[in-house]
Amino acid sequence: MSFAKLNLIQPVQKALDEEGYTIPTPIQQKAIPVILEGKDVLGCAQTGTGKTAAYAVPILQILHENKAAAEKGKRAINSLILTPTRELAVQIGESFTTYGKHTSLRNVVVYGGVPQQRQTDKLRKGADILIATPGRLLDLINQKYINLHNIKILVLDEADRMLDMGFINDIKKIIGMIPAQRQTLFFSATMPSSIVKLAGSILTNPVRVEVVPEKSNVDAIQQSMYFVSKQNKKDLLIHLLQDKSISSALIFTRTKHVADKVEKFLNTAKIYAEAIHGNKSQNARQRALNNFKAKKTRVLVATDIAARGIDVDQLSHVINYEMPDQSENYIHRIGRTGRAGLTGVAISFCDSEEKMYLRDINRIIPIPIPVNRDNPFPVDEKAEANNPRPAGRLHSNKVRFSGERHTTDESKNNKKRWFDKKRSSGSNDKKSDQGKSKSYGRNKTRAN
Repeated sequence: MSFAKLNLIQPVQKALDEEGYTIPTPIQQKAIPVILEGKDVLGCAQTGTGKTAAYAVPILQILHENKAAAEKGKRAINSLILTPTRELAVQIGESFTTYGKHTSLRNVVVYGGVPQQRQTDKLRKGADILIATPGRLLDLINQKYINLHNIKILVLDEADRMLDMGFINDIKKIIGMIPAQRQTLFFSATMPSSIVKLAGSILTNPVRVEVVPEKSNVDAIQQSMYFVSKQNKKDLLIHLLQDKSISSALIFTRTKHVADKVEKFLNTAKIYAEAIHGNKSQNARQRALNNFKAKKTRVLVATDIAARGIDVDQLSHVINYEMPDQSENYIHRIGRTGRAGLTGVAISFCDSEEKMYLRDINRIIPIPIPVNRDNPFPVDEKAEANNPRPAGRLHSNKVRFSGERHTTDESKNNKKRWFDKKRSSGSNDKKSDQGKSKSYGRNKTRAN
């Protein structure tokens, strides 16, 4: 099937032709006709399958046709796209601009982490389509810059990630401000029970559109695994990146701290790299991403959440400096390479603490990740055997224990003195802790 057979209007079809789009992806083939019929959609598709165009193209067509039939007047926001990260919001906005360049529709993107004036200036001029992260959207609604009374189409993109980032209460507030009579499009890379429950509360008789990645997509990626001690990961990464055949590399870490650490030691080794994560300013993140897309930067270091907006053509390598603690994230990570029929390479570093993560990953992929034996920094098996740390899953949100518990009389006395001190401090400490917890939750909600 070609785009020409999807009954698209001439302005949208012309834009797709100019971009060289001829054959829609599976998610586009399934979703576009259903959305054009005005039905709610529950879509499940991984990053890189073309789901942005799957909803952007029909939204542009619906709004263009409705706008032509309506009386001329001040622009009102008719479609809202909610997304978890700044990078993804910017990318979606670029897609709407590209596909809608021959229509008279205008889109505005709003997100936190930057001064709001440029965004509010654009809002004053009017917008048909609003792409937003939840925190900044609520801020601008409270300041009376935005109202959602005319929303006809609502899109929740990367819904699973929005729940992971703690946006569920914000999403419920926003949905409460939107007319009940609307079309709702719900897209998620995974469908855990929490996502199914949320979808059931906001969708009306939805058509389920699901695209399972073809094995050929995974087979197009050359995967390999290095077993390496944590302290040798740095040297192994520098060694690999000295190979100039690695034209571009996206390096994944689990935490912001490690992303900064990797960026620093690579630059010290004269391998220019930039990092993006939630603690970086929006300008710094966008500059780093643009440099990487333009091939000005060879290496980009990212956390999983920040990487949700990265879509780079001809990315040659993905390197998992740290193994993901959720097996599905491995598929998302390596799926950044090997796109559009091209081959790609995915390299993973696994230390002794990450072997449980590796086992989970090997359960969900067709063939276990091959181990690369050509390792200049092999693991010292004797040292690993003497490692006192317990073998087992180490969750970042749980206390980690190293070694055995001490049960000496001295340690018992220390513990008793500690509890006596806590009792003497009493309620003041408790109130202080509660205040800190409340403040942290409030800040986290707006960290987008």
